[in-house]
Amino acid sequence: MTVTGLLYLGAFFPGMDSLFSTQGIMVMLLVAYAGAMWMFLTSAPKVYTVMVSDLTIAREFYEGLLNLAAADVPLHYYYNYEQSLSAASIDPLYGMASVPPVTNPATTNTAGLWYQLKKNTQLHVISGAQYSDRRRERHVCFDRDCLELLLLRVQSRRVRFKLRSRRPLNFLAKDVSDRVIEFAEVAS
Repeated sequence: MTVTGLLYLGAFFPGMDSLFSTQGIMVMLLVAYAGAMWMFLTSAPKVYTVMVSDLTIAREFYEGLLNLAAADVPLHYYYNYEQSLSAASIDPLYGMASVPPVTNPATTNTAGLWYQLKKNTQLHVISGAQYSDRRRERHVCFDRDCLELLLLRVQSRRVRFKLRSRRPLNFLAKDVSDRVIEFAEVAS
């Protein structure tokens, strides 16, 4: 379309010339970016995190007994996010090349375990929980909905369990090696 054609269209549609101005194009780009971000964030799965005392035993329990499928790490989840905000992550072009990178052995050895709990819900299992007073395996979570989903899964797979309390949610389950695993909601 030629410039005269655009001027001709501008006579019939007075708002058209401001739409194709620099400011109009920037507004259209911002709206498109906001729409893309909204689509990305609404399609991202909900992630529940459970801290366990032993990842190996947790893998046996979640994969073997509960038969949860392994899941990929969702795109919106960032490892070492707090480390990326530190001064050690500054680009070497800015003169910080001599600063050694910050590494945390707890996060670099393993990223944890990822399972598909429901269609758009994932379970992230990480280490860090302490053993209970009777040296039981412990799985703790800050989110009650997560523990309710796990209790439903335990019940549906006919795993032996004992409900200890409803508020905060606390139950015991036995794995195939007859170990007692305590699931506890941490009141926030």
